[in-house]
Amino acid sequence: MVSKDIKSFFVQRLNDWAAANKRPLPWKNEPDPYLIWLSEIILQQTRVAQGMPYYEAFKAHFPNVQVLAAAPEDEIMRLWQGLGYYSRARNLHQTAKTIAIQYQGKFPDTYEEIRALKGVGPYTAAAIASFAFGLPYAVVDGNVSRVLSRFLGIDTPIDSTIGKKLFQDLADTLLDRNDPGKYNQQLMDFGAVHCTPQQPLCPQCPLQSECIAFRQKKTAQLPVKNKKITKTKRYFHYLVPKFDSQTLIRKRTQQDIWKHLYEFPLIETEQANLDIHDLLAQNHTTLDWWKPEQLIEIRQTGPHKQQLTHQTIIATFWELELQQIEQNQLPDQFVCINWKNLDKFAFPRIIDWYLKDNSLNLFSQVQQN
Repeated sequence: MVSKDIKSFFVQRLNDWAAANKRPLPWKNEPDPYLIWLSEIILQQTRVAQGMPYYEAFKAHFPNVQVLAAAPEDEIMRLWQGLGYYSRARNLHQTAKTIAIQYQGKFPDTYEEIRALKGVGPYTAAAIASFAFGLPYAVVDGNVSRVLSRFLGIDTPIDSTIGKKLFQDLADTLLDRNDPGKYNQQLMDFGAVHCTPQQPLCPQCPLQSECIAFRQKKTAQLPVKNKKITKTKRYFHYLVPKFDSQTLIRKRTQQDIWKHLYEFPLIETEQANLDIHDLLAQNHTTLDWWKPEQLIEIRQTGPHKQQLTHQTIIATFWELELQQIEQNQLPDQFVCINWKNLDKFAFPRIIDWYLKDNSLNLFSQVQQN
């Protein structure tokens, strides 16, 4: 599949490139498998620049797996807020508990045991196994697939079942088994900063002489992807009640986006522009914690838009200033809190944007009083 000469060329040129192009990152050359695992989970589907402050914050708050395992879930979700893909945070917590109990706090040191941990896929398991324990497992992420697709001139879609197996086999073949962790890091760095998706640095590329995509002028066409993401629009109408400096929030528990994050009372509709009075009237049976005669004023903020991988969320916030709320009629999932304590809870980014918006009349007025 790949000749020894090509492998030797690839490994040596990659090593030479890495020696001249240092990419300092806080988790590089980290011997602690816990911190390696932490960094890899944070960096899943996340840019390095975005993930770095989260890594530093988690490292400071949870310096070892036992501390992370013992932490309340709300504390973990609050620290993760804004990073997205929140199932990663839930899996992180669950896996920490598994390691603390099943492995007595010692991180497992075989690929099979690492791979069996919740939230750990083949790439993450290979990264931890090679970085922490020097085990000969090749990592294959988007950067690696792109480099191999171009270098070897392969147009098999990288996101197909056949493609995933093919690129894993190629990565295993090219792996430098003398120092797999170092090699894996170099290859990922090369894809991240040199053989980039757009405008790769081909003129000064050390692999240029043997790169099939460069020779055939196919760099822009590779790698090939099959899947086209179908995105749907969802319209969220958040009701933000205010009464005696209090408001209502609930934790999302359904199998949907933002599970275990908090939100204001929500009404989801099939369209964005609705009359708020009609909206309240149509949903009066689920809003029995207040009565129309208690309403003093309604203010609208938004809509705000948040783009997720498969969905576009368009949220409008309706600030309801009320005389009081029938707290004895609150549904079980709602909690009544002082607005000053909102920063203690983890919210979806779109609600966080709303809360930080200086144009928020409702909360700004409360703060001034």
